[in-house]
Amino acid sequence: MGILSTLLLTPVLGILILALIPSKNTNQIRFTANLTALLAFLLSFWLVLNYDRSDGQIQFYEYFVFNPKLNTALALGVDGLSLPMVVLAALLTVIALLASFNIARNIKSYYVSILLLELGMLGVFLSQDWSLFYIFWELTLAPLFLLIDRWGGTRRHIASLNFVLYTMGGSIFMLISLLAISQYMPPHGGTLMSAMTVAAQSMPRDEQIWVLIGFLIGFGVKMPIFPLHGWLPLAHVEAPSPVSILLSGILLKMGAYGMIRVIVMLPEATQMLQTLLITLALIGMIYGGVLAWRQTDMKAMVAYSSVSHMGIILLDIATMNKTGLIGAVLQMTAHGLVAGAMFLLVGLLYERTHTRNILDYSSLVRVMPRFALFMTITLFAAMGLPGTVGFIAELHAIVGGFQQWGNLMILLGVSIMIGSAYAMRTIGMLFTGPVKPQMRNIEDLKLYELIAAGFLVVLIVMFGLWPAPLIDLSMATMNQMNGTIIQSIQ
Repeated sequence: MGILSTLLLTPVLGILILALIPSKNTNQIRFTANLTALLAFLLSFWLVLNYDRSDGQIQFYEYFVFNPKLNTALALGVDGLSLPMVVLAALLTVIALLASFNIARNIKSYYVSILLLELGMLGVFLSQDWSLFYIFWELTLAPLFLLIDRWGGTRRHIASLNFVLYTMGGSIFMLISLLAISQYMPPHGGTLMSAMTVAAQSMPRDEQIWVLIGFLIGFGVKMPIFPLHGWLPLAHVEAPSPVSILLSGILLKMGAYGMIRVIVMLPEATQMLQTLLITLALIGMIYGGVLAWRQTDMKAMVAYSSVSHMGIILLDIATMNKTGLIGAVLQMTAHGLVAGAMFLLVGLLYERTHTRNILDYSSLVRVMPRFALFMTITLFAAMGLPGTVGFIAELHAIVGGFQQWGNLMILLGVSIMIGSAYAMRTIGMLFTGPVKPQMRNIEDLKLYELIAAGFLVVLIVMFGLWPAPLIDLSMATMNQMNGTIIQSIQ
């Protein structure tokens, strides 16, 4: 058994152990789930340490045949695109479980659902077979539906139903596109990503365009991109904060990850739809930023800011150049860290005050100085302040976009300014003014909360000051993908 299959089976092992623990042993359940998530993170970190950054090909490849007649197999592997997402998924699962100590009912099923969700996320990023990818993609649906519907807020039933309907609807379009490509596969050709890339590029150009539109809808719902974002704000607001960490930090990146794979598979169709992609990206960036600016509910603000940041990722993808592709990976990582930290901190504040209305707060810096420090750094990263990972990601988006569209990137600048406006507004309303009487005795962050939030904030600043390790991790793969795109469209 290889390292990737071991990593993939770690959450399964945790689920099996949890199934044997009596439901009344809550401390044992929490310990087992946290230990399982920590083990998965350590295995993903081992991958980073042993990954050859100079090689852009698939590494740690594993191939287990299921049915030789149909050529179906468990094909696993990582490259410079998937490895950062694998580590991010494992890390944010650890953070989410650390933030789950306030869950007081149905504890066993909650932790089983979180580990099942981790299995689906890891499977999506490790899969090198489209059939396997689709299975893991759909696997994330059930646990996330349960997590929102059973442990969410007052409108959790509507939020979970919206999520399911949107996601399943998008998945149908993705499945249709995959079936369309499979018609050009040789008999018993299987569904390996490498083989289907060759088949997709042999399709007539008009069919490639329709296939790309199907993928755009399927992956665009999950990202989400404008105007397929309707499920996201409600799901974020109603989901428990630990689930929001995973939803915004990782689940949205699954859509962006799939889109990057698709533009390499269908570069000619992507070039023909480039104008549509950049239009959707620019509208999404500004639209999401304006709506985030208008929110008084802090979770809704972070949700709409995610729509804006996903627009930046779509812009990076639409550039179809090396700088833009690297920027997409950086933005995916940056947003995962920033959104994860923000939902964690907002959730911890809500547990203490039972309100997310920003108008109810003032001068928390006097009452919760540690919280104020972490929240301020996170908001600075969200607005792309130099010295944070958000700046590095947005700089690549500006450079890559300018190479492709020139002065049109003024609109990206407008989006960044709107992001700065709502970030500074939040800082001002949370941490300035007189201390309100009901906010005088709020407890600051506890030790385990400090560890969870501090780890994310340290990574946000570290990658902002020293981004080379993160860039080097993806550079070879992005160079290879960019070469493939250039060769196909010339």
